[in-house]
Amino acid sequence: MKLYLKFDINTICKKVLQEQLETLNLNYSVLGFGEVEINNDPSAETIKKLNQNLNDYGISVVESHKSVLVQKIKDAIVEMVYSEEKLSNSKTSAYLADKIGQSYGYISNLFSDVTYTSIANFIILQKIERAKQLILTNELTITEIAWKLNYSSVAHFSNQFKSATGLTPSAFQRIIDKRKSALQNK
Repeated sequence: MKLYLKFDINTICKKVLQEQLETLNLNYSVLGFGEVEINNDPSAETIKKLNQNLNDYGISVVESHKSVLVQKIKDAIVEMVYSEEKLSNSKTSAYLADKIGQSYGYISNLFSDVTYTSIANFIILQKIERAKQLILTNELTITEIAWKLNYSSVAHFSNQFKSATGLTPSAFQRIIDKRKSALQNK
């Protein structure tokens, strides 16, 4: 039997984090997406164990100041793209500058220096991943997905999707539907 799952990556991440922090009896506060404050003073061994446990789930603790800022930028973008609401029409640069508390020029240069890609490219990749997830759930049409992700037109969305994946959203959807159909007929 094959099950098709719909999931929220943010909720999964929070749940894993909570379980691991509670397993180690750490008193903590979740400050925001990807940011936790440990209220007590854990031993170096406890922090090492937490790092090991989180690494099993592909979660790592960021330590350098630049890496922390870049991770905050990535988290803000992921939070923005994966929101259940339609993406805002406001400028992403203003949103990120406000969310991070630094000028957009600074965070843009820092992001590029550390990741070797631009914030705009990272946003496109996140939007395409979100679009793939939305196509897999079959709850929205291609037009609705383009609107939800704040594309100016379905054509613009399709062009970016094809540029990133090599397939149009419709072709991607047909492949997924064929695979689902083939699996159900087995």
